[in-house]
Amino acid sequence: MTFTCRQCGTCCMYLGDYIVIDHQIGPFEFACESVSTGTGFVARIDDDKREIFRDHTFPEKYPHACRFLRPDGSLLRCTIHRDSPAQCKFYRCVIMRVSDPGGNPVGTVTGTLNLHSEDPRLRAVWEAAEKTIPESLSDFEERRKQYLTGQGYQVT
Repeated sequence: MTFTCRQCGTCCMYLGDYIVIDHQIGPFEFACESVSTGTGFVARIDDDKREIFRDHTFPEKYPHACRFLRPDGSLLRCTIHRDSPAQCKFYRCVIMRVSDPGGNPVGTVTGTLNLHSEDPRLRAVWEAAEKTIPESLSDFEERRKQYLTGQGYQVT
């Protein structure tokens, strides 16, 4: 299955330190640095997102979020999608966090529907869920969450 971003903003809510704005070049243009690579780049606000970028309420309310993330109705949008650094373009967010019955994290499921876990029991349960709940079902994600919950896991 090809990953499709849902524009929920979850992946960018705590990535405020991954892009550093060095200085503003123009009204919608910023000299930035990608912290993980040390690479400089120019971030231009996408033309179709300039209006939502003008509102600074969101970054003030969520100081740990990426400085270029903005609400747009029920979605959270990257306002520099065209110019975002490689680390952002290749990131695939976590759509499920799985914990054992005691609340200890044991795995995550990314938007590409891959389980990331070292727990052999969880891996076996996930494989069983994949076999019994195909991606062709419109509500397969919810059903897989319910399946994991039925096996004693906590899923958020």
